[in-house]
Amino acid sequence: MNHIFTRVSIRKYQDRPVEKEKTMEILRAAMQAPSAANQQPWEFYVVTNKEKLQALSEVSPYAGMTKDAPVAIVAAYRKNCLLPMYAQIDLSIAMENLWLETVAQGLGGVWLGIAPMEDRMEEVEDILDIPDHLRAFAIFPYGYPAEEREQQDRFEESRIHYVE
Repeated sequence: MNHIFTRVSIRKYQDRPVEKEKTMEILRAAMQAPSAANQQPWEFYVVTNKEKLQALSEVSPYAGMTKDAPVAIVAAYRKNCLLPMYAQIDLSIAMENLWLETVAQGLGGVWLGIAPMEDRMEEVEDILDIPDHLRAFAIFPYGYPAEEREQQDRFEESRIHYVE
């Protein structure tokens, strides 16, 4: 659980590939997430193609670091899942698991929100040729960190309200 308190956004990566075994553990953690009615609406695209990483880096003004990452995971969800109104919530939980396992594997990354911005979702879907029954949700570029940062303490007791 300590990774909750040390996880930070890493936007600079070493020029070093990420082992497939580490990526599989990251995806295993993502898929352990709970989901509404256990619908597990997720699909994951593991991108290592440099041209695709470059294209993904241009999807939003905040995605530039993707071109320098050795790998990015693009999370998508099925539109026809049991409870589609909860799919983005389910994916958010999966993304948090994914991120925490990335840190546990000695790697660093950053969650780039794509949903709910239709233009960005469609652009990612076009770049990766994602089928029509899926929607792009997020991009997560990651790799071996080339920067060190400390997480700020965000605990704010004044935001806790007791109802007795």
